[in-house]
Amino acid sequence: MSEPISLTAALASFDVLWSPRIVTKVNDYDVRIARVAGEHVWHTHDHTDEFFLVLDGELRIDLPDRAVTLQRGEVFTVPRGTAHKPSSPDGAAILMFEPTGTSTVGDRHDDVPAHVDATTGHALEA
Repeated sequence: MSEPISLTAALASFDVLWSPRIVTKVNDYDVRIARVAGEHVWHTHDHTDEFFLVLDGELRIDLPDRAVTLQRGEVFTVPRGTAHKPSSPDGAAILMFEPTGTSTVGDRHDDVPAHVDATTGHALEA
């Protein structure tokens, strides 16, 4: 049986940007949290949507035809097959809900800069 997880404590346990931690699992999905600042990379998930919830700060998601800006408490889902580029000039804390094994840089992406962790998520340290 699992115990409640404090997202505040979980976020306080790491400071690496663009390197999500897996907080819990729901069926075949990871619930991931991340600290973000600056720009991610243009990328596309061919087989899954990508759900974003802003826990703190502001997140911008550039899409081919527009940009979506999310404030604390707002959610947005990028449909599968849609190129997108998250960014946050002033920093943000976000929660993502994705199938286990989903890469942070998608199936297709631009060159990955050193500040972006190309991963399928890291275990949350206790």
